[in-house]
Amino acid sequence: MEMIVVGIREAKLQFSKLLKRVQQGEAVLVKDRGRPVARIVPIDAAELSLTERIKRLEVQGVIEPLSEKQNKVLPSAIPVPEALAQKFLQEDRNNGG
Repeated sequence: MEMIVVGIREAKLQFSKLLKRVQQGEAVLVKDRGRPVARIVPIDAAELSLTERIKRLEVQGVIEPLSEKQNKVLPSAIPVPEALAQKFLQEDRNNGG
C-alpha cells in the first residue's frame, strides 16, 4: 500500500483530495512538526456493502456502471412441468454435465 505523508495544515487544506486517494487504496500519514500523529487508511473491502464495493470498482475503472439501456428486468422463467424438469436434471447428471 502506497503511503502519502502530509503535515496537519496540508491535510486540512486538501482533506477531500486525500480521502479520494484513500478510497483508491492509498494510505495517508499525518504529521505534526515532523512527528506522526495519525494514519488514514482504506477500510477493508469486506466491511463495505455490495453497493459500496461496486462503486469502488467503478471509481478504480475496473468495471463500468450500467447504462439505463442495460438496466433491464429479465423476463420471467418459462414454466416447465416438474417431471420434465427432473428428467432434464437427471440426464444432465448422467452425462457428466
